[in-house]
Amino acid sequence: MGFMTTAPAPLPAASTAPAPVWARRAAHAIALCAVPSGLWRIAMTSGVYVGYSDEVLRDVFDIPGWGIAYVVGLSVIAEVAALFPLLLVSDRWRPLRPRTLAALAWTASAVLVLVALGQLVAAFVVESQTYMSSGTAQTVWGFAFAPLFAIPALMTAVTWSYTKRHRAQGRV
Repeated sequence: MGFMTTAPAPLPAASTAPAPVWARRAAHAIALCAVPSGLWRIAMTSGVYVGYSDEVLRDVFDIPGWGIAYVVGLSVIAEVAALFPLLLVSDRWRPLRPRTLAALAWTASAVLVLVALGQLVAAFVVESQTYMSSGTAQTVWGFAFAPLFAIPALMTAVTWSYTKRHRAQGRV
């Protein structure tokens, strides 16, 4: 009876230091920050009362109708985008070279800061606030969307950590 031998696995290329615990937690927090607003949107499309009258849902948001696809699609895209920072702290899967991923992450951070500022303006200025039927509905909406405002700071911190770790290895 012969024994099978296996060749030793090739050594991986110089790997970078693992992401610090705080960066891993921040990346996971980003994914979780998108959940409440997504659930609120899904509730809106499912007929759960979220503070809008049937007339507002129909005339402004086209629900029922194409508005359902738009709102559900927006929720799915937002959550998938919120999973992106996990690539920056993962040692398992790297779809892009570190330099490309860092550039993409810095761009995403800048865009998120601008979007958050735009959303703040929209939340307090735009007429959508007047569509809500009560103060309670506005409060629930505020709690559902408030975590989104943490994402730009968290994303910038995770991106900074990623860039710092890869720059130390001379890969960014």
